[in-house]
Amino acid sequence: MTAALPESEAARLRLPPGFQVKAFASVGSTNDEAKALARAGAGEGTIVWARRQESGRGRRGRAWTSPEGNLYSSTILRPGGSPAEAAQISFVAALAIAETAESVLPDPSGVRCKWPNDVLVRDRKLSGILLESEPGADGAVGWLVLGVGINLRHFPDDAGYAATSLTAEGAPVMAPSALLEIYAGHLAAWYGRWRAFGFGPVRDAWLARARGLGGPILVRLADRTIPGTFADLDSDGVLLLDPADGGPRQRIAAGDVFFAPPPAS
Repeated sequence: MTAALPESEAARLRLPPGFQVKAFASVGSTNDEAKALARAGAGEGTIVWARRQESGRGRRGRAWTSPEGNLYSSTILRPGGSPAEAAQISFVAALAIAETAESVLPDPSGVRCKWPNDVLVRDRKLSGILLESEPGADGAVGWLVLGVGINLRHFPDDAGYAATSLTAEGAPVMAPSALLEIYAGHLAAWYGRWRAFGFGPVRDAWLARARGLGGPILVRLADRTIPGTFADLDSDGVLLLDPADGGPRQRIAAGDVFFAPPPAS
């Protein structure tokens, strides 16, 4: 069920140029609302923001708990290019979230990026990122919806991984709308850099915050788990893994990374 917030509340938000918001008290999923708007022709920079989601989801269809008090937003982008290029926006989003966290936490040193698209604070998951897109008539990406959830006040304690929230890490109490303004500013800046200069600056900034770079990790694929060393991030965002058995370096395009034995499937 969708319930809109008064337009005056959305109008008070201070967003970067080219960004506008459609605000809701409740939606099933901000990504679903944004996809419908994108198909209807909504412009780049349209943000769907909701106080809560009734059926939020993360990567691979995993449920995303969405109580009121956290930030749930989905931004419509029209980057063009190939799907592989558009997938780099997950790193753009991770940097925007990381800088948002760093700007409000008393100790920003614990903020790290975890491949492929997690942001951690002191090794605890702070956020979720979900990209969904459709091709245009020319085969390039017609539109992309960037879904982001940031734990501001609440975090799950039964999700199978360690999680946290900004307030639990010492951030001042603030409204989700205030956090949205901060996040949108960082997103606009990094998206602009990516559009202007490509993946290089994004890759460099992400690697500067990378959790586990140069150390041992486990990468869980669909059919196996590979131990090895997180050697680097390739020029297209693919993880480069040096297998523990001494085999040749591997390019990992999709998988889950663990720094300890992975949980049971």
